[in-house]
Amino acid sequence: MYIDIHSHNSKPAKGIFTVENLMAHEASVPALCEGMAFSVGIHPWFAEQSNYGAQLDFVKHYGGHSAVTAIGEAGFDTLKGAPAALQLKTFEEQVRISENLQKPLIIHCAGAWEELLSSFRRLKPAMPWLIHGFRGKKALAQQLVSKGMYLSLWHGYVLTPLFPELLRTIPACRLFLETDGSGADIRIIYEKTAAALGLTTQELKEQIAANCGKVFLNTIHVFAK
Repeated sequence: MYIDIHSHNSKPAKGIFTVENLMAHEASVPALCEGMAFSVGIHPWFAEQSNYGAQLDFVKHYGGHSAVTAIGEAGFDTLKGAPAALQLKTFEEQVRISENLQKPLIIHCAGAWEELLSSFRRLKPAMPWLIHGFRGKKALAQQLVSKGMYLSLWHGYVLTPLFPELLRTIPACRLFLETDGSGADIRIIYEKTAAALGLTTQELKEQIAANCGKVFLNTIHVFAK
């Protein structure tokens, strides 16, 4: 089975397991659905001081839902969104929810890697952190992986000349793939990634399934069977 670890506005598809992201400012809520699980969080673009308590309550309430396998996407963005102080406060509250519920954290980070690493050092999370949409340089990838984080590569990266070089930086046991609601075909992303790694598509599918078993503490396999 192909696993799309982060998407938006997806629908069930044969042979594909999807983790659909639900954001607190939207009306959508998780529900049991074959071939899908969910993450719930407050995106840094949409954190609101005036609605802060209600957004956190959404994450706390639905984070415990049996169809929810992760908290997030949470994080930082220096290019867009809420003021930096509110982004930090919102992110660290979601880290605490992740820890309390014992579910991993899916992270959006744009231009704020030091803020992210500072929170990591200060909070010392026990739950896995998964950076979604990663398209950074090798040195950054190595730094994040050295902290025990996982990287889900930006879907567009598979088409760039830098893709094979970045892949060689990331241990296969720390790798995930996603569409991020782009309309890209996760099967093609797997095929190109497998080729860059010198693996068969089946071998890559098995590796990412094994990664899911570690990161999602087997909750994902309840739905992916």
